Amino acid sequence: MTRGSQVNPPSEGLLTDTNEPKWYAIWTRSRHEQVVLDQLNRKQVDAFLPTITRWSRWKDRKKKIDWPLFPGYCFARFDASASLSILKCTGVVNIVSFEGKPAAIPEHEITSIRTLVTSELQYDPCPLIHEGTMVEVVHGALKGVVGRLVRKGAHARLVLAVELIGQAVSVEVDAADVRAY
Repeated sequence: MTRGSQVNPPSEGLLTDTNEPKWYAIWTRSRHEQVVLDQLNRKQVDAFLPTITRWSRWKDRKKKIDWPLFPGYCFARFDASASLSILKCTGVVNIVSFEGKPAAIPEHEITSIRTLVTSELQYDPCPLIHEGTMVEVVHGALKGVVGRLVRKGAHARLVLAVELIGQAVSVEVDAADVRAY
């Protein structure tokens, strides 16, 4: 195995009616990602489950375990016309779709994730938060504070506003300490 939500509408050209194999996100039942990957491999479907190695603790021991990088999702490359075969796999909830049609993932996004998870670099999952999104601080002195993210980077700039009077104040927070509100 290779080491390894909000769904926005796909960019133009990602919806597909062709039979050309493209990458799709497969939504899985909770903790069924590996089961789905194994079934897709048995069906000779090009599948990818990026994982991250974490320590897991039991009462009597600790062990390194590969956990899905994106819990609840597995990726597969197939013809859109083969969707039924994919949906019949145990543990598959659905194929991520837009307007009822499977939404293809750009090849470069899968390639980028594959390159990262096969590298020796350290990586961690993080929420996809865009500038302008309302966020909540989840760690530190401002825990529980809600504001609008106006700048990302090592330190995020957070604006706290009193909308009624049209006034605001901004503060820098560690980007790892905020999550979408």
